[in-house]
Amino acid sequence: MRVLLIEDDTVLGAAVRDQIAADGYSVDWATRLDAASEFVAVAAHDLILLDLMLPDGRGQPFLRRLRKQGDVTPVIILTALDQISDRIDGLNAGADDYMVKPFDLAELSARVGAVARRYSGNPNPLVTLADLEVDLAARSVHRAGKLVPLTAREWVLFEAFVQRPGQLLSKTQLEERLYSFGSEIESNTIEVHVSRLRKKLGHERIETVRGLGYRLGAA
Repeated sequence: MRVLLIEDDTVLGAAVRDQIAADGYSVDWATRLDAASEFVAVAAHDLILLDLMLPDGRGQPFLRRLRKQGDVTPVIILTALDQISDRIDGLNAGADDYMVKPFDLAELSARVGAVARRYSGNPNPLVTLADLEVDLAARSVHRAGKLVPLTAREWVLFEAFVQRPGQLLSKTQLEERLYSFGSEIESNTIEVHVSRLRKKLGHERIETVRGLGYRLGAA
């Protein structure tokens, strides 16, 4: 999952970024609304974490513009504004959740996971795929009852398939999941990680549609 963090407090922003990255998500971080708009224009995000008080404006009008443009990306507001009227305004602007600073990073992780599962069409964190048992909240996979160790990158890619069962995912869509891990993505990166996932989860688990991409198989 790719997350856009919009937060101008560098200390808090770094903490949130590191927490979300540790959860296995890729993170783009903007400290201003104009930079956030550029991120939205060039990349598809699965979730936006939005502060309401930015150096170049308020978060509510930014959110309202997104919704008016038809953007349905889930949004969690992170703000120091704690009045009931502020919460109502944020939710009415189109937010899916509202967290008041200071907040616990573990709770943020739980809420991020809950919103992601809800929007993927599967609010239940436990998913069964043939002999695989997947816990989206714990980010764990068991095969025939045995834990399958996945690296952070392997989990990010596998999660993308689980969230869209049966749907074709292009190489570009999968590469976007890995952009925030810091190292350069080589031309064969996706092929390498898909090969490793097949070895760990079953060779028929991920199907290749030649020239188009990959999808989660029924095996």
